[in-house]
Amino acid sequence: MHCPFCSFPDTKVIDSRLVGEGDQIRRRRECLECKERFTTYESAELNYPRVIKSDGRREPFIEEKLRGGFLRALEKCKVRMDQVESAIARVKHKLRASGEREIKSRKIGEFVMEELRGLDHIAYVRFASVYQKFEDVRAFLDEIERLQNELPPELRKSQLDLLKPESDEH
Repeated sequence: MHCPFCSFPDTKVIDSRLVGEGDQIRRRRECLECKERFTTYESAELNYPRVIKSDGRREPFIEEKLRGGFLRALEKCKVRMDQVESAIARVKHKLRASGEREIKSRKIGEFVMEELRGLDHIAYVRFASVYQKFEDVRAFLDEIERLQNELPPELRKSQLDLLKPESDEH
């Protein structure tokens, strides 16, 4: 690798370690000529399926759009960033594991909803309301009831009750 300071064509690696979910390597390098040190990151180039939008257009998968959807849904929710990043990583893994060359955006939305359901009920309903295009309050209530009926008891305890005000819990 060329040195970014003096452009000398050779550097040596002085330290390597895994970063994040273990899908990236951080390397500290030193130039053999000017002795400056710098950091590089190495990750596998993965091919994700192309996304088929609802209007039939096809576009490349863009991780930042996925992250943006999660962050909008989780705005003002008490969910740690490491939990968000893990959920994003699971969705990306499902996309790669599908083996498909193309995938409908609707399927990606289902993956996101599945992850949000386990992270935060409010974020899940917020995302579902846009994703499923709820038309009225009844659609919201139906989804909330379905969510509460499907939630395992151990998760039910850790989530806020969507149908009762917080003041009733004291």
